[in-house]
Amino acid sequence: MASDPRLARSADPRTITPPQPPPPPPPVEIAPPSGLSDGRPDGNMQAVDTPQDDEGFKLKFCTVCANNQNRSMEAHLRLSLAAYPVISFGTGSLVRLPGPSITQPNVYPFNTISYDQMHSELSAKDSRLYRANGLLTMLERNRGVKFAPERWHDWPVGKPRLERYKEDKGSKGSEGGVVDVVITCEERCWDAVVDNLLERGSPLNRPVHVINVDIKDNHEEGLIGGKAILDLADSLNRAAGEERSIGGEGGWVDGTGDARIGFDQRVPEILADWQERWPNLAALWTLGWF
Repeated sequence: MASDPRLARSADPRTITPPQPPPPPPPVEIAPPSGLSDGRPDGNMQAVDTPQDDEGFKLKFCTVCANNQNRSMEAHLRLSLAAYPVISFGTGSLVRLPGPSITQPNVYPFNTISYDQMHSELSAKDSRLYRANGLLTMLERNRGVKFAPERWHDWPVGKPRLERYKEDKGSKGSEGGVVDVVITCEERCWDAVVDNLLERGSPLNRPVHVINVDIKDNHEEGLIGGKAILDLADSLNRAAGEERSIGGEGGWVDGTGDARIGFDQRVPEILADWQERWPNLAALWTLGWF
């Protein structure tokens, strides 16, 4: 286990003779602070789920599905709770959510209509139906992650994501508007992302790994896929950290440094190992350029 170098600054407690402490006071029972769990199974207060903040190197991720609603948002949430910088998008022309029949979907534009607005509208239309099919629960999760679904093709890569996005989960570290890894959740989304990268013409000359994890578009498979994507992100980030510790940080952004080249070469092997752990989730990979 690695040791904390800050501890080396402290004196060795074995060389110090502490004074005799005074007798301890009688125990005082202190109530837990308001709003936090007291740690007992029968406590009436709810524990707060706070993500762990890791100050070490973190790859920047982007998750993509068709509507930026189910699969990409579940992965976005899980990555953000693991302290990864993350953004998410959809590749469709419009956001399409199930309606009262297969021929009557609920259709919304990307980028402007918030998850909260969608939730209010569907609640007013038929709260019982949309609660039963999971849409309201999904939108409640989504509005706690970011403001609105975003479209991949409208993303100005490299443009800073500042005021509008600062409250989004995973926004810390993604302010520069670029990522290291794009993870799509369906092969047609992977195709759309790869084709669009070619159309953009690589103006930043920055490498990006584009990986597809094929996830069925339902709530149950979305939960499983989110776990699998987090597992993949952890493996990729661990390898990136190892390469940077050996080759240094130089040339990481433009793909010319030893660490970046070493990491890029390891990605197919990392993906193959991950595929053995998640055999039911077919994967694709390519190296693209922003």
